[in-house]
Amino acid sequence: MFTTNDEKINGFLFVIILPFLLYFMSYYGFESSYTRLKISERPPEFLFRSVYAYRVIPNYISVKMTDFMEYFIVYKVHFLKDFLSKNGTPFYHGLFLVNSIFFILCSLILNKLLKMYPSKMISENKVRRIIHLLSVFFIVITQYAPTNCDTIALFCYLSGVYFTFKYHFTGKIKFYILLVVLIAVSTFVRETACLNIAFFAVFFFNFDKLKQLQFRSVIPLLPLILVFIIPYLGLRQMVVNEKTTFVEGLYIDRNFESPFNLAGLAFACILMYFIYQLCVEGANKNFIKKYLFFSLPYLFMITLVGLFWEIRLFLPLFLTCLILALSQFDILKSRS
Repeated sequence: MFTTNDEKINGFLFVIILPFLLYFMSYYGFESSYTRLKISERPPEFLFRSVYAYRVIPNYISVKMTDFMEYFIVYKVHFLKDFLSKNGTPFYHGLFLVNSIFFILCSLILNKLLKMYPSKMISENKVRRIIHLLSVFFIVITQYAPTNCDTIALFCYLSGVYFTFKYHFTGKIKFYILLVVLIAVSTFVRETACLNIAFFAVFFFNFDKLKQLQFRSVIPLLPLILVFIIPYLGLRQMVVNEKTTFVEGLYIDRNFESPFNLAGLAFACILMYFIYQLCVEGANKNFIKKYLFFSLPYLFMITLVGLFWEIRLFLPLFLTCLILALSQFDILKSRS
């Protein structure tokens, strides 16, 4: 907690204002290669077909926010109408506004996570802020491929990481219930919700007990899996039309042929290597390995139906491994 007005002001500037300005520059300071989002007056049709159709919460927010921005620009900010019209459409401005809100929430949660059980490396506030700024840059750099769901999904995921930590250390059932509800809701945002199951398994799944045919460590995972699978499959039953599919396409061949996709893969691997090198203890490395093992289904799907060039898909893994690398694992190890 902040103890002086100066610390409060510095925290506000660092955790909220600076990240927002970086985000603002990424949306309006340079042109994305995904230009159709910036020139679309309304939410593009592709959001309501193929795999995007199942992301019902972001799509609903996009429609409502576009309506709001159209009204706001025409009737409330006449003096900014020309400026806003030259720098995007009601849909794009709405996309930026929604993503900015959830981006700031992500920054706030990251700040909490880095403070929760910091290792000696980041126990000093100045060092912790450098790591926080690095995390913010990871998020901002992925916005060359802006979407209406990724930032919302990241906020949901980081919230799940927070609930998992709190449940692990306090044992309070309310945090487990919040995690169950969060996974159920965030499945309607994006499939990233499954990574919360992987992160939970890092602390509560025990391989040694499973080898001894003791299934107690599996039981807490079952509700999490069910609240992900049931909405996931239910959406695919409810949202049905000739243009709606489980995936947008199979891109595994492009991922290993395109220089862009190979560059994205190289970036992800090198960054993960350097994050892994930040681990000061073997316990931190073991937890990262365990997390990546449970994340293999997600990584497999990225390889199969995603594009390595869109490193936003790796972003939850980057941030999680960074948190795991810099947590105080003498406490975590004793509780696992």
